Amino acid sequence: MPIYEYQCDKCQHIFEELVFNDATPACPHCGAGETHKLMSACSHQGEGCRQPASSGGSGCAGCSGGHCSTCCAH
Repeated sequence: MPIYEYQCDKCQHIFEELVFNDATPACPHCGAGETHKLMSACSHQGEGCRQPASSGGSGCAGCSGGHCSTCCAH
């Protein structure tokens, strides 16, 4: 059950959602059903992802959204 990042087509709100199937979630900010999945990328160094010191353990250096749910903290 992966967590994906989505962006609302109506209000542009970016949010994460735990996905159980192929259904597209509604926006938690405005309730619109028109959302799309965003591409997330991690920066890998050696055995895992590298997180910036300022992230407080909640982000990967390569993620455009400031966090990556598929990475580990090193």
